[in-house]
Amino acid sequence: MDQFTSQKFRFYSFLSMVLLVFVHGYNLNMRYLQPFTVVSEHLTANTFIQYFLANGIFRFRIPMLFIISGYLYASRDDKPYGQRVLRRVRTLLVPYLLWSAIGLLLTFVFEHWSVTRWAVVEANLGPFAEKRIAQYAWNEYLLRLIVVPLPFQLWFIRCLLVYNLMYPWLKEAALRFPVVTFSVAGFLWLISFFGWLIEGEGLLFFTLGIWLNKTSFDIAKPPAWLKIAPLAAAWVGIAGVKTWLAFQTQMNISILAPVLLVLYKFVVLSGMLTMWFGADPLVRFFMGKQWFVWLSAFSFIIYAFHVPLVNYALPIAFTAFNAVPYYRLLLFFLLPLWVIGVCVLLGVLLRAAVPKVYGLLTGGRGLV
Repeated sequence: MDQFTSQKFRFYSFLSMVLLVFVHGYNLNMRYLQPFTVVSEHLTANTFIQYFLANGIFRFRIPMLFIISGYLYASRDDKPYGQRVLRRVRTLLVPYLLWSAIGLLLTFVFEHWSVTRWAVVEANLGPFAEKRIAQYAWNEYLLRLIVVPLPFQLWFIRCLLVYNLMYPWLKEAALRFPVVTFSVAGFLWLISFFGWLIEGEGLLFFTLGIWLNKTSFDIAKPPAWLKIAPLAAAWVGIAGVKTWLAFQTQMNISILAPVLLVLYKFVVLSGMLTMWFGADPLVRFFMGKQWFVWLSAFSFIIYAFHVPLVNYALPIAFTAFNAVPYYRLLLFFLLPLWVIGVCVLLGVLLRAAVPKVYGLLTGGRGLV
C-alpha cells in the first residue's frame, strides 16, 4: 500500500467518526433515522438541511469504514488465525465491553444529579428507558452490557469482530464464488437487514474490502467509466430529492418507503465513490496539517464516547438556547463540535495520565 492510500484510510476513518457525531446530533422530533424514515414536521430550512445531511450526504461513512476494515484486515493475513483472533479480542471485544460499562456508569451518575436526571429521561435510550439504572435486575445489566449497550454505536465493532472471525470463509467465498457471494450480500444490504451479529451493510462492504485487496484492484484511481463530476451532482441531487420526498407524508407509505430506500442506497454508493475518488485534494490538504494528523489519533475515543453524551446534552442545550433564533439548526452544527471537543480532551488527559488505561479503552489505537 502506498503512503497516500494509507493517508486516505486515516483521513476517512477520522472523517467518518466526526460525521457520525453530527448524525447522532440530528435533533428533529423523530430522532431515530432509517433509510426510509419520513418526517412529520413541516418542511423548513432547518428540517431540510438536517435530514439532507444526516440521512443523506453523511451516510457514505459506514460502508467506507467497513471497506477500509476489510481491506486492511486482508492485507495482514500472513499470521496464524488464532493469533489474529486473540488480537481482535483485545482491540474490539475489550473496548466494546468497557465502553458499554462506561455508558451505564455515566447514565447512573446523570440519573443521580438533578440537573441531568430529566435529560436521561428525555433521551429515552431504550430498552428499559422507563427504569433507572439502579432499578435493573441482574439479567438486565447483562443485557445492557452485552446485547444492547447504551452507547448504541458499538454495534459497529461488535459486527466487525464477527466479520473478523469469519474472515477465512468470507475470503474464500469472495474469491471463489464472487457472483453468488456479492449477490447475497448485496441483497441483504439492499433490504437493510440488521441482525445482532450480522447485518447487510457490514457484510457486503467488509467482504468487498477483502476482495479489493486480494484481487489487487487499483483503489488509487477511478475506473475509466467513472466520471466524478456527474456522479457528485447525482449524489447531491438525489439526496435532495430523497429529502423532499421524506416530507411528503400524504403519500402512501407502502409506495414511499421502498422509493426512499432505493434512493438512500444510491446516495450511499454515489457518496462513497465521489468521496474516495474525487476528494484527493481535500485529503492532501488536511493530512499535510500536523494539527489534523494529531487530532485524527483520537478517532476511536470520539466514536466510543460521543453516545450517550450527545443524547444527554441535547435536551439541556434545547432548554438553554430555545430563545435563540434558529437554535435547532445552530445546535445541529455546534453541539457535535462541543461533544467532539469533550471526547478529544478526555483522550488527551487519559493518554497523558494513564496510557495503559487509554490503550485498553481504545484497543491500542492512538497511542502515538
